[in-house]
Amino acid sequence: MADETIGIVGAGIVGLATGREIALRRPGTRVVVLEKEQQVSLHQTDHNSGVVHAGIYYTPGSRKADLTVRGVSLLREYCQDRRLPYREIGKLVIAVRQDELGRMENLYERAKNNHVPDLRRVSQDEIKELEPHAGGIAALHSPRTAITDYPAIAREFAKDITDAGGEVRLGFPVTGITNVPGGIEVDSGQQRLKVDRLILCAGLQSDSVARLAQDKQAPKIIPFRGEYKLLKPERTHLVRGLIYPVPDPRYPFLGVHFTPRVDGTVEVGPNAVLALAREGYQLTKVSPKDLLGLAAYPGSWRMAAQHWRTGVKEYRGSLSTAAFMKDAGLYVPGVGAKDVVRGGAGVRAQALDRDGTLVDDFRIHQVGRITAVRNAPSPAATASMAIAEHIVGAVFGEA
Repeated sequence: MADETIGIVGAGIVGLATGREIALRRPGTRVVVLEKEQQVSLHQTDHNSGVVHAGIYYTPGSRKADLTVRGVSLLREYCQDRRLPYREIGKLVIAVRQDELGRMENLYERAKNNHVPDLRRVSQDEIKELEPHAGGIAALHSPRTAITDYPAIAREFAKDITDAGGEVRLGFPVTGITNVPGGIEVDSGQQRLKVDRLILCAGLQSDSVARLAQDKQAPKIIPFRGEYKLLKPERTHLVRGLIYPVPDPRYPFLGVHFTPRVDGTVEVGPNAVLALAREGYQLTKVSPKDLLGLAAYPGSWRMAAQHWRTGVKEYRGSLSTAAFMKDAGLYVPGVGAKDVVRGGAGVRAQALDRDGTLVDDFRIHQVGRITAVRNAPSPAATASMAIAEHIVGAVFGEA
């Protein structure tokens, strides 16, 4: 018999990494991961860009920075051990205007404080040596930034859980969470499971599931759809590594960039437009329930008042490939609408506070014997194994 049963809601990469960490750290504990879909990692993990972020962007000393730096090390070792794809192709963060140089220097100082390995400033001539087809006047080069296959990693985490005697139970949509004598009962409408502790890693549904556990209302998840274009095969030679803009510090998005994938394709994107459904991967998918939830939340209106101009610009790019590629062409001059085809799209679970602030760091709440991961922002996939260590430490009082 197991010493204790731990339930985890959500079989994305964070939930699976957490289940794996418990199974390895606490032998004798039974881990049961509950997932509403019929396969693991179907949502944010499956639509991830595949980038292993090195820690350039994050405030030194923040939980996000610390977990990212730790997560890179763990992920690299795991991929090497399991022979999963992990390619250090490097990243250029390129300034194309003089007014971006100050922000780029701030990024450099942040990255150095976060101990990003081998980071250096490069000149316009050095940009051409690294990326012959790139534009820009100066850049930061992070040669250790990598790409990987996060869905494959998630599937391997799931195997680790089952190999350790745990279970990944698919087709279990959580509709009820009830404290009962001796534990917590989780209900799917057709199945019930009693556990000693429960961890919520529900991603796009994290606020809805937390509400079932009587957690507080904020932050609320606002779904942003990120749309991608794909370079045509005959144009992929124009990009060797990752090419990023200097980001706008007002937003937790990194801007449209060029991303080689482990399958040999090169993505351009993403933009960031408000999705009309939590799982609205298609422009035409609309959920009246989700829209009503957005309209009823005061933070939605405050966010819109602050950022509507940026929203209009992003929607213009969503509707016009030429507009989408206008900014991208600054970083690889000559690449335009004729060089790309429609790619996929992902939906980011962006947490939003009641005052309209876009939450940019991890939020983890405790509700008795329930731990609710309310916000696990990008780079949650990069940091997943370190996030798992942190969550498990918090759950068992070891942090």
